[in-house]
Amino acid sequence: MLPFKLVYSNDYYLPIGVHVFPAQKYRYIHQRLLETGVAEPSDFLEPSLASDEDVLLVHTPEYVHKLKTGTLSAREELQMEVPYSPELVRAFYLAAGGSILAGQSALRDKVAFNIGGGFHHAFPDHGEGFCVIHDVAVAIRRLQRDKKIVRAMTVDCDVHQGNGTAAIFGAMREVNDPLPSKASFTPSPADLRGATTGDVFTISLHQENNYPMWKPPSSIDVNLPDGTADDDYLAWLDNALSSGLRQFEPELICYIAGADPYREDQLGGLALTIEGLKRRDELMFRVARTRDIPVMVTFAGGYARRVEDTVTIHCNTVIAAKEVFGT
Repeated sequence: MLPFKLVYSNDYYLPIGVHVFPAQKYRYIHQRLLETGVAEPSDFLEPSLASDEDVLLVHTPEYVHKLKTGTLSAREELQMEVPYSPELVRAFYLAAGGSILAGQSALRDKVAFNIGGGFHHAFPDHGEGFCVIHDVAVAIRRLQRDKKIVRAMTVDCDVHQGNGTAAIFGAMREVNDPLPSKASFTPSPADLRGATTGDVFTISLHQENNYPMWKPPSSIDVNLPDGTADDDYLAWLDNALSSGLRQFEPELICYIAGADPYREDQLGGLALTIEGLKRRDELMFRVARTRDIPVMVTFAGGYARRVEDTVTIHCNTVIAAKEVFGT
């Protein structure tokens, strides 16, 4: 039995047809964890749908109405990059409910997983990049509304910048903090930047030359050059966590554990190995455990040529948590 809970539903499957997003990966992860003995059936919790009240903590009434009534414009649906259906909206409401449950469980057990979720490109008034509802933001705002936490930190390790996260929690960067030149940017210590105001501190490590084209500022953005490999990535993550936790004391870390920094990802241009990604997870969990900060984990992107690799990377995140928190 795991010392923490995994939130999962068979209904996490996104009804999007043939698509670069491997909608079946959630079922494969669940199956792999059970078949390999990493988890037992009793380790899993079944989520409920987020309520409209929950979703409206983050998203605008107009956008929620369009989702519920199927009245998105053609442009809005195109921007989501997944085909609209009522079943799609239900799956995203369920993912948001899963992140709420995972957040509640993390506060009790120090760590918890939503096997779905991590839809960090959703904005308050529209969806983008395969993301319709920002489940992580909904979970944070629900926990704050329930007075379970005041301050949260997001640590986004997807290959793509968490633009929806940055926009929702917004403008924690100092106004006199200049951005580096986009044409000649190479990470250096001076480029780890943050501010200490607000109730959510956002960290994003991502490939600079990748989606989205416009990247609203996070509290700390680490814009990595193409081909960044294991050791450099881990050094930047360590720097970002150290910098963020010097400035901000969260009561919960929301770790968006993307599988797409993998060197064989179809939508990524970084060069991490499967082992390097597991080391990334171990670093994240060791930092959280040392500081006694609960961690809520969601699985974001992963588009490896072999879906089995994406499943392995996500399962390794659970294994890393078991190794760090199980002793």
